[in-house]
Parts: sequence; C-alpha cells; structure tokens
Amino acid sequence: MSHHNAKDTLSITDNRTGRQYEVDVREGDVIRAMDLRQIKVNESDFGMMAYDPGFTNTAFTTSRITEVKGGKGILEYRGYPIEQLAEQSSFLEVAYLILNGELPDRRELDDFVHEVTYHTYVHENVLTILQGFRYDAHAMGMMISTVAALSTFYPEAKNIEDPANRRVQIIRVLAKMPTLAAFAYRHHKGLPYVYPENGLSYTANFLNMLFRIGGREYQPHPALERALDILFILHADHEQNCSTTAMRVIGSSRGDPYCTMSGAMAALYGPLHGGANEAVLRMLTEIGTTDNIPAFMDSVRRGERRLMGFGHRVYKAYDPRATIIKRAADEVFEVTGRNPLLDIALELERIALQEEYFVKRNLYPNVDFYSGLIYQAMGFPVELFPVLFAIPRTVGWLAQWEEMVVDPEQRIARPRQVFRGHPRRDYVPMESR
Repeated sequence: MSHHNAKDTLSITDNRTGRQYEVDVREGDVIRAMDLRQIKVNESDFGMMAYDPGFTNTAFTTSRITEVKGGKGILEYRGYPIEQLAEQSSFLEVAYLILNGELPDRRELDDFVHEVTYHTYVHENVLTILQGFRYDAHAMGMMISTVAALSTFYPEAKNIEDPANRRVQIIRVLAKMPTLAAFAYRHHKGLPYVYPENGLSYTANFLNMLFRIGGREYQPHPALERALDILFILHADHEQNCSTTAMRVIGSSRGDPYCTMSGAMAALYGPLHGGANEAVLRMLTEIGTTDNIPAFMDSVRRGERRLMGFGHRVYKAYDPRATIIKRAADEVFEVTGRNPLLDIALELERIALQEEYFVKRNLYPNVDFYSGLIYQAMGFPVELFPVLFAIPRTVGWLAQWEEMVVDPEQRIARPRQVFRGHPRRDYVPMESR
C-alpha cells in the first residue's frame, strides 16, 4: 500500500501566501481538523476550519462497536456480519455482544436475560404520567417523556463515572422500553395495561403486553416472535447516525442516560430518521395499485416525487438489512396473509433494481422499505413504528454513550460556526429609526 520512502502526511500549499504545511495522515485516512488551524494568512487569524453541514465527511469519534462498509453493503456488529447474527442469534444475545464486545457463553447469556427480564416492571407512578396525556397522544411523544421521567425515579443514574452504576441503568432502560411502549399503546387504545410476564422471551413479552385481551393466554405465533426478534437485531445499532450522534452530543455534557436517551429518541422521531418506514407505507397506499406504478415512476424521474425507502446516505449498494428483512417478510405474510401493498412494493423494487436511472443513483431498497409492511401486517399501528425502532436501538445508543463516557479523547461537544451576520454596528435610539 505504501510506496518506498512515502510519508503518511498531506502537503498543503496555501496559494494565498505560498506557504507549505505538512499534516499527518492518521489511521483510517483521516487528518485532524485541529492540524488545519496552523494555516493562516496573518498571525492574528483564527486559522483554517473545515466546514461540513450535516457532518457528511467529518469523523467526530473513534468507535469499536459497529462498522458499516457502505460501498460494499456490509454491516458488522463487533466484527460479526449482520447476516450471521440475524440467522443464528437472538436479540438479547446481540444486545450483550454490542454492550460487552464479545458473544456471551451460555451462563453469561442466561444471567443477562434473567437480569433484563426482572427489570421489566416500571414504577407505578409512570402510569400516572401516562394518564396525563390525551387519549390521542402520539406513542413516541409519550415514550420520549416517560424515558426522561425515569431519570427522576433513579437519581443515582447521574453518577455516570461508576461502571457498575452505568451497567444497572443500561439493563434498566433495555428492560423497561418494551413495557413503556406497550403502556403507551394501551393508553392510546383505552385498554387496560398488561404487566410483563417473566416467563416470556423479550419479544414475546412485548407482544403479550401489546395485544393480550382479557385473561386469555396470549401466545404469539413463533414466526411473528422470531420476525420481530430479527427486526430488533437489524435495528440494534447503525454507528453514527442522527440519533446516535445526538446521544453522544447530549451525553458529552455528562448528563444521566435517561434524559440523554430521550434526546436521541427525539431525533429518531423525525420523519427523515425513524419515520421513514411510515413514509414508505404512505407512498405505497398513495400508488394504490400496480397499474399506477409507471405513472408514479415517471413523476419520480421528473423529480416531482420521492421514492421512499430507497437509497441511503451510507449504503451505495443494496442495504444488507433489506435482504434479511425481505426473507422475514415472507414468513410473516404466511402467518398474517399478504399485505396488499406488498405487490406494489415488489414491483417498485423490481423496476428500481434494473432501470439505469435508479441503479446509477444507488437507489436500492433500504431497511425501511419492507419493515413498515411487516409491522403493519403484524397489527402494529403506524404511530408505533418509530417506537419499534427505538426499542432495539436503545442498545446501540447506550453502548455508544458508554463508549463516549470512557473515551479520554472526548470532551463536551462544541462545534464552530462560520458567522455570516451583520458586522458591528451602533444601537439606534427609537426616535431615530
């Protein structure tokens, strides 16, 4: 890779002054932004900065958790390919892997599952908080509020420098998210709350708390329980996306994990992030029948419409999560019956994968393209979609948060700006304006 006597540096010539600078190129093809600061025209200058709206080409952290190789369509948690984890692992096993760096042995996994299972109950006062919401309050708004409220129930969570204390909070959040989500759903429906059943798996327990009616035993279909587990695995982490970055930025002020995570959830609530699969369903519903697809695609090519659920900021090949989700979809639809929108989705995908206009623009289906169809078929209302994203992503958020807390290089986030406002001027008294 390196040539003889080549140096791992970048030579920068400032053509304004003719001066030359040499900047170290570090591991991972990066230069340190601070190394640009020495580039000045006058000594009094602030120095050169990099301007990067939306952080499209700025690494603000090192991480050992998740690697996304976008050009190749590869996603790995702690080095393990997502395909292998989705096929062979359970969500809580993947959660253990992401949080601890290694896969658990049998005893470690049993202990972890036991711990998570026995922290699923939430303080009864949380129900009082839920009662304060209107009957039609959006589930995600309620979730963001109740997660923030947890910080008041566990004030010791503020002691984030203590690893044992951090671990307790992480287990708590992981365990309570499905309970809070189910309570928010039941509040919305005006149904009585169903408490966690310790004998059920993480996903079965969640489905039970959502859909159980009366005293009848609710047995989720194994295919649905497994599909939800796979969907949770696929959503567990995705390195430095908008909500994870929010988690790290808020956490850099050294707040407690609950309030920090409620900020990350707020980022996920936005339609460009956690609301993407809802946008897919709206698009498919709007198209209505396969006959309307050609006209719709024409308007996409003319730039009048957007093809939702296709393309990704990082993946420039097929999103590996979309491949797995498509397989899971087949199994779900065998149980629930076909979602009528599926035919439209498959036809859209077929066109997009073979037509030059879409291939050239890397418009391949992403994880959101099929997940909404599956959730809808399983009986989840659209407003629960961002919540279904937030439950598994809790693992990624907390792992990334903890990594940030112990990272000696991280400090409180405080980016720079390029000021374009008015230069200094004097106050004008009211009479003279």
